Amino acid sequence: MATPPASKAILGLYASTLRTAKSFSSYNFRTYFVRRTEDTFRGMQAEQDPIKLSQAYSEAVKELSVLRRCAVMNQLYGGGRLAVEEQSDVRTPADT
Repeated sequence: MATPPASKAILGLYASTLRTAKSFSSYNFRTYFVRRTEDTFRGMQAEQDPIKLSQAYSEAVKELSVLRRCAVMNQLYGGGRLAVEEQSDVRTPADT
């Protein structure tokens, strides 16, 4: 029988994955991977079967290494900022 990973290991993996997802320079990729990370780890949190939990954990470790490489490439070749990201710089009539 496979032993499930410790909750501290899962939380550490979650923090690393979320940090990597937030490092994307592209707004669309960043929001997608943050949302996907949260959904993946919510599913892991709800999992009761230790075998499935071990498999999900090992899959998440593999995905983290791929995500790190993709984040580096996105930082190298990322484009400019989108209008969505610059909303905090724009003043509305209600602000005056």
